[in-house]
This record gives sequence, structure tokens and C-alpha cells, in this order.
Amino acid sequence: MEGATPEAAVLDASVLLAILHREPGLDRALQVVAHGVISSVNLAEVQSKLVERGIDPETAWASIQSLKCPSIVFDDHHAQLAGALVARTHSRGLSLGDRACLALALERRATAYTADHNWKNLNLGIDIEVIR
Repeated sequence: MEGATPEAAVLDASVLLAILHREPGLDRALQVVAHGVISSVNLAEVQSKLVERGIDPETAWASIQSLKCPSIVFDDHHAQLAGALVARTHSRGLSLGDRACLALALERRATAYTADHNWKNLNLGIDIEVIR
């Protein structure tokens, strides 16, 4: 979206995971995390992925919190937006977490940041930037 600023950044779980796992896209992820927000659904996804990798839940949560990325509570409005997106994103296999991120970006008229190339060329009226 024209005019989107770094302050108007909504991050997918994959952006935080790129930082925590030092994956490709790390440099871009570090740039946007300082100005971004994340849905509480995506925050839960990051926590789940870390615990699945065998990281102690408390240690995982401390690692996430060290990034200082504010989370936004997933509310009824976000649920409605995310649910409505299923028809427009189903063919790309986007998950509920993906749609939660996109719903928040739509609400805020912000750029959505992800590491997931399946989001490329979604025509939702917002900018989507793939970090790698």
C-alpha cells in the first residue's frame, strides 16, 4: 500500500521465527520487528513452534519477549475479518494464523510481513512483503 511506513508493520509468526532461528531474511526481520506488531494468534504460533522444537516453554516465552514486539489481542472483529479471508486465500493454503496476521494488517491498513512466499500476489488491498 502506498505510504505504508515501518510503523505500520504487522508481522507474521514466520518473521519472529526467522529472528529466533537466525534464518534467511534475518536482516529484514530485524529491521521491521522494531516497528511492528503481531497478533496474539501469531504469538501463540511462535511459542508453539519453539516448544515443538524442544525448547522449554518458559525459555521459549522469554526468547519471544526479548524481541519486544507488541502483540495485539485477537478480538471479535479480527475473527470476522480472518474468517472472511478464507474464501480469498484458501487456494494458497493459508492457515488461521496467516489470516489472523492479514486481518490485523487490513484493520490497520498496514504492510504485512512474512517469510511465506504463498502470500505473494494476494490482492487484498494491502502491501505484503516477503522478507526472504
